[in-house]
Amino acid sequence: MNSPLWQYRTPGIPDELFEELPGIPLTKREIRVLLMSQLRLKTDAVFWDIGAGTGTIPVEVGLLCPDSQIFAIERDEEVASLIQRNCDRFLVKNVTVIEGSAPECLEPLTAQPDCICIEGGRSLKTILEVAWQRLNNGGTLVATATNFESLYTISECLADLRMRNIEVVQSAINRLENRGIRQVFAALDPLFIISGTKME
Repeated sequence: MNSPLWQYRTPGIPDELFEELPGIPLTKREIRVLLMSQLRLKTDAVFWDIGAGTGTIPVEVGLLCPDSQIFAIERDEEVASLIQRNCDRFLVKNVTVIEGSAPECLEPLTAQPDCICIEGGRSLKTILEVAWQRLNNGGTLVATATNFESLYTISECLADLRMRNIEVVQSAINRLENRGIRQVFAALDPLFIISGTKME
């Protein structure tokens, strides 16, 4: 799938090409590349992004895997509209935006996911458990944490679910930025990326 804004076959769309809303987190380009490397994507995968935020991950996956089915779940109406606008902006047609709170809004989805990314949610443990139940055997679950409390909750839950091949990566990324007449390296907020495989 080609987009006039991003005509390359590699992930890592520059952040400034996406529309943003104040206060809504945007997964930074370098983090996106790390996160997507954990998804084990196939060209025709069914992918759920829970807490999709600005929609950067669904857009990237939609461009890389045009035969995939992508469901971007977001509880806020205004943010859900933003995801759709970013999909339209990049001419991505294989993303369905679901407005609702997880895990309740996941029940009507009939397409069983091959990979799931959990980027947010109020009932994190419950979302993880429901996502695990719906995930296809052999599928990949990826979750992100910005603090130790979330990291502990995710790690404990995945251990209880007996997920295999668990990996935890912490990002440590710096970008060169102009500050007045000087160039300095500015750190992006660190993020934990936890991934594993469902093997029953």
